[in-house]
Amino acid sequence: MATTQNQQHEQLQTLMQAGQMSGSLSFSGLMSKEDEEMSQSALSTFKAKEEEIERKKSEVKERVQAQLGRIEEETRRLASIQEELDALTDPMKKEVTLVRKKIDTVNKELKPLGHTCQKKEREYKEALDAFNEKNKEKVQLITRLMELVSESEKERMKKLEELSKSIETIQ
Repeated sequence: MATTQNQQHEQLQTLMQAGQMSGSLSFSGLMSKEDEEMSQSALSTFKAKEEEIERKKSEVKERVQAQLGRIEEETRRLASIQEELDALTDPMKKEVTLVRKKIDTVNKELKPLGHTCQKKEREYKEALDAFNEKNKEKVQLITRLMELVSESEKERMKKLEELSKSIETIQ
């Protein structure tokens, strides 16, 4: 904008000088009324444009200031939101870290307990198998005992009957 104003100002001065020079040549140093009116018109046009430029410049400045005010307000609001966000995530992060550490500790404690459980389960199964095997053997022995006792009783009864018959025949 400033260069445009400077250019217009220089053009106006050049026009005014050219008008003075042409007037001085043709009318021996006096400016004609027409040249004077033309220069006055050019000067008033220039001033009017300068005033319009200044007015527009002021309007733009006001809009820029208004925008800057809004931007500052938004910046403060965003900073406040950022602070709230930071405050929100910190306690959660600490708590999450604490819980994760506890989980790791429990996992470390669980590992040997799991091994112990597996070992005890194996031992239990082995003991249960041995118990069942011995129990099965016992049942078989009891069954064999019952058979032997029953057979023995039959044999003895048979012998007793034979002896009884033999006594009867003796008599």
